[in-house]
Amino acid sequence: MAPVRFEHVFKVYPNGYTAIKDLCLDIQEGEFLVFVGPSGCGKSTALRMLAGLEDITAGKLFIGDRLVNHENPQQRNIAMVFQNYALYPHMTVRQNMEFPLRMMHMPHRERHARVESAAQKLGLTALLHKKPKDMSGGQRQRVAMGRAIVRDPAVFLMDEPLSNLDAKMRVQIRTEIATLQERLDKTMVYVTHDQVEAMTLGDRVAVMRAGQLQQIAPPQALYDRPANIFVAGFMGSPAMNIFQTRLQTAERGELLLAFGDQSLVVEPVVANSHRNWSPYLNQRILAGLRPEAFSLANGEPESSLQVEVRTVEALGHEMIVYFHAPVARIEVEDSPDSTAAETSTPEPTSSLLTARVPAQPDVHAGTQLRLGVEMSKLYLFTREGEAIA
Repeated sequence: MAPVRFEHVFKVYPNGYTAIKDLCLDIQEGEFLVFVGPSGCGKSTALRMLAGLEDITAGKLFIGDRLVNHENPQQRNIAMVFQNYALYPHMTVRQNMEFPLRMMHMPHRERHARVESAAQKLGLTALLHKKPKDMSGGQRQRVAMGRAIVRDPAVFLMDEPLSNLDAKMRVQIRTEIATLQERLDKTMVYVTHDQVEAMTLGDRVAVMRAGQLQQIAPPQALYDRPANIFVAGFMGSPAMNIFQTRLQTAERGELLLAFGDQSLVVEPVVANSHRNWSPYLNQRILAGLRPEAFSLANGEPESSLQVEVRTVEALGHEMIVYFHAPVARIEVEDSPDSTAAETSTPEPTSSLLTARVPAQPDVHAGTQLRLGVEMSKLYLFTREGEAIA
């Protein structure tokens, strides 16, 4: 296995489009790193540059201690698993898995041993005689992974390998990939647009937006301490409610969060965790509350809201409630240049916010609800969208 290092890497296409902007990133030996972000954010381009399938316009790329900018894919000792499997339809599973070893002129006995070992790890032993057309999508994906494993590469690259699978199969293969990484102890770089995959698979997750790295951290740290409103809104489903507001102080010195004609009391422990909030007092800022920060209130707790339900998504054990709120909700676009413009727009009289609460049979459109707000889950951001730490 080998570490990977991007040093101020750029990718600019002949038409002038910049796909990757000043990417600086260290991937540790044996680490499972996930690139995540919306379509067109540059995550696959970064992976393809690492694989040698895209030229680097500027900067340096290292695998181990080797500068690989000008090495071809065969020289880099990497293996890549693609979204579309890329299997040879006229070959059996065994022949598909053996093919890269044949290209390396490996002796027959060693080829056979490696294929048998990989097939056993992936549950493919009984399928070695079959051809791709006779297998399910999940089985084909395992064959593609097996073909990568037999090479014993320094780095595994996976480009959205689960996108073509159904929901049940995605969960199964995701578990298999995580188990495989622990067993092989190899450096893996994985690309996905699915934040659930990113949260469940990665040792660390790199969030990309319009070619720029927004934040890199362990999954739970991204969720708990997002660096900006893009990361906050992207990590989590349903997305975080981000809205315009103001911080004010009450007569007794309490810190209040304006919510239309209502106010939410910011608990002292929350205020103290945002050490830099005081310069933003009485200034327009952005606040974030995840859907799970809301609850069905019994009585009238200190931090609660009276709301009208717009629509309900019933999920069995819980429901997603969309409700009217007298605040300006911020929808973050994929382009970094859109944030400042959106946060400076006039405040609407009402927006739809989202709450995730236990299922209740009598909640429907038009229902009046009192929602408790767990203010310990409050996030504060500047008008430009950066976290107030």
